[in-house]
This record gives sequence, structure tokens and C-alpha cells, in this order.
Amino acid sequence: MKPQTLAALGYRAAALVGRLPWPWLRRLGDALAWVWRKADARESRVARRNLELAYPDLLPSQRRELHQAILRTTARQALETLRFWTRPVAENLACLRELHGEALYDQALASGKGVIVAAPHFGNWELLNQWLSTRGPIAIVYRPPASPAGDAFLLRVRGADNIRQVRAEGPAVRQLWKVLKDGGAVGILPDQQPKAGDGEFAPFFGVQALTMTLVSRLAERTGATVLFAWCERIGPGPDFALHVQPAPAAIADPDARVAVAALNDAVERIASRDPAQYQWTYKRYTLRPPGSGEGTPYR
Repeated sequence: MKPQTLAALGYRAAALVGRLPWPWLRRLGDALAWVWRKADARESRVARRNLELAYPDLLPSQRRELHQAILRTTARQALETLRFWTRPVAENLACLRELHGEALYDQALASGKGVIVAAPHFGNWELLNQWLSTRGPIAIVYRPPASPAGDAFLLRVRGADNIRQVRAEGPAVRQLWKVLKDGGAVGILPDQQPKAGDGEFAPFFGVQALTMTLVSRLAERTGATVLFAWCERIGPGPDFALHVQPAPAAIADPDARVAVAALNDAVERIASRDPAQYQWTYKRYTLRPPGSGEGTPYR
């Protein structure tokens, strides 16, 4: 079956889930989180190990409680994203009950210097993408799935007006550089682990993590404004708050080690607002510093 056909079938399935009332989606998400925990699924194992690394001083009972909260939030986020992907953008944006710093983005975009939006895996970044698309065109960097059908699906569900998806591959930097030099906007998830040799190690929650240099390189070379942005859950229902904040100036430092340390520190501060809303189910610490003798902590 062709990838586009499989993607269309996946979209129909996502749309069916997305039509469920919000209370049903929450209950379904909680049930999924329970299954992950009882089956010790990958999401459960990775989150538990990340918490051991990032929060070594927590009592076992505190870590268990946070682990359960992370699984609930992650499962709910997955299901609510299906809804955001398949419902009208205007309907989705009605879930934004608070807006903080939106003028910063509009001013940065109007300056003509280009804008880099660093959007950590916190809250619901898909809702953030849709809000950004209402302010004008934006190029969003994404890591394509291994499956052609999965890639076709993402291109479809994220294909809102004004969103251009850029594959995180060789030509990406040139494409993003051109967008910024033309005064446009790009969106980057700054806490994805790059390939070995494509980043610098810096502390993230006290553990050395290979960190992308893409944000800092683009900022230094283009003079674009860097802003952090996220959509944070603020209630039990479909209630979110949009936040836009200036990035620390050190993110554009010519010294890559200084820049990535500033980047990780900023992401850490956002994640610490509510650790349960951060994507701890991601293997952030797989690659270890050369010569450290450390193996991956996820085995």
C-alpha cells in the first residue's frame, strides 16, 4: 500500500479519536498510562531512568509519584495532539486561555531580522505550531520518521496554512539560513539529541547531554532574535497558557560550549515549571562524552 494511502487511513483514525469529548480523551489517556506502567512499556522504563538521572535526590516515593504523573501527562498529550491535528485551527486556539509575551513575537517578526523560536518538548508544542502559523509563515524543523507512511502522515497533519516543514537533514541549515536572512521565522525543538559529531556536550539537569548547536549557529550568523515559546497546561480541561520569552544572549555566543550551556539552562528552567509536562519518555542521554567510558544509561 502506498505511503500516502496509509497516511490517509492514519488521518481518518486520528480524526475519529479527535472527535471524542475532552473528558473521554483524558480518561482514555489515563488508561493508556496505566497500561504503560503495568506492562513496564518503553515509555515507562525511559521515564523512570531519566528521573533517576535528573532527580537523584528525590525520595523513592516522590520519584514514583512524578513517574506516574509523567505517564499520565504524556498519554493525554498524545491523544489531545490527535485532536489538534484533525480539528480546525481556530477551534484549537480557543483552548489558549492565557497569552503571555505574544507581543514579543510580533515585534521580533516585524523587525525584519528574522526570528528563531526555540520550543522545548514541554506542554503541547503542536498547539504552539498552530498559534505561530496564525502570525505568519514559519519554517519548522522536524526529524522525519523512518517509515515513509509516517512521514507522509506528519506532512499532512502539520500542513496548516503558513507552516513549511523542513527535514532535519543536510540541506536544512541552508534553507533555514535563507528564511532568517529574508526576515522570516523558523521553529526548532532545541532539546532533541543530535547525531554524534553534530553538537556539544553540556549539563542538562546535572547530566552531560549532547546538545544541538543549530540554534546558536543560526543566531550568531544571521543576527536573528531567539525566543523561547511553549503552550503549558493550566487546568484539568483543554486549558493552556501560551508563553513567549526572550532567550539569554549567551545562546548566540561564538563559543559553542557557552552557547549550548545557555540553551540547556533555559530549557531546564522551562521544564522545571512542571516536570510532569516535560517529555521524559525521550532518551535524552543516549550518547555519552568521548573518553568518559560511560555506556548508554538506558540498557
